[in-house]
Amino acid sequence: MKWDDTRLSENVEDRRGEQPASGGGGLGQMLGGGGRLGIGALIIAGLLSYFTGINFNTILGFEQMFTGGGSSISTTSTPQPGTRTGVPADRMGIFASSMMRELEDVWGKILPEQKNIRYIPPKLALFSGSTDSGCGKAESAMGPFYCPDDQKVYLDMEFFQEMRTRFGGGGDFAYAYVIAHEVGHHIENQLGILPKIQKMQEQAGSQAQSNALSVRVELLADCFAGVWAFNANAQFKILEAGDVEKAIATAQAIGDDHLQQQARGRVSPENFTHGSAADRQKWLMTGLQSGQIDACLPLVR
Repeated sequence: MKWDDTRLSENVEDRRGEQPASGGGGLGQMLGGGGRLGIGALIIAGLLSYFTGINFNTILGFEQMFTGGGSSISTTSTPQPGTRTGVPADRMGIFASSMMRELEDVWGKILPEQKNIRYIPPKLALFSGSTDSGCGKAESAMGPFYCPDDQKVYLDMEFFQEMRTRFGGGGDFAYAYVIAHEVGHHIENQLGILPKIQKMQEQAGSQAQSNALSVRVELLADCFAGVWAFNANAQFKILEAGDVEKAIATAQAIGDDHLQQQARGRVSPENFTHGSAADRQKWLMTGLQSGQIDACLPLVR
């Protein structure tokens, strides 16, 4: 993936090395609610369920990523005291800032063109270990996530190492796909989709129904990541040989069925929260082949 010549985003908070203002954390914090739970937490939940016989997928309530369930520490977008804003100095930080700028350039163009909505870019908060978010305490085990309450993407870039070692993914475009997926949730927020899904989840009659709604919004974010990639390549010629294959491999590796099979040796579709490997690949490619927001919207109609 070509990115070294990309301009850098100023919408970055570099919190790496800082300590969160809130107390607590760890598994107790995750069980208590408030945190948004990502891929790492899904694996932890699967292992706990396997060894204890308790359905931790239900206890943890993965729909909190979108509904804002649990207690909230802060709903402001004010950086933590001492937070460095602007362009990071290290190469991986520069990469993340470059991706945010490309996302800003692309969505700043196509969101008004395709949906007549002005793009308001989110901020990217880089952290290490844990940090405070508008949606509760963020921890590395939760994986990357978007918080609609403060409109920020939270990322511990150690997750990229985890992608290489645990999920068999990796490469610049695969990492860009992860960031673009989280910004895809921000696009959902701007389109009014996240509040709609939240209301539907509140009215859901079962955990399985709520999980199914989470799957739809996750697949939509995959599709929006593909829409970004199509248009970024049209504008900036970012894609190189093998990039798409790496992103597809990553989408497959983080499919719910693949993760559940690894964690428990069996697959429980009613506990899916992000979508199967096949569905994640399908909707990423739908966006990547069309470049159109409307091509993704059947997921939420």
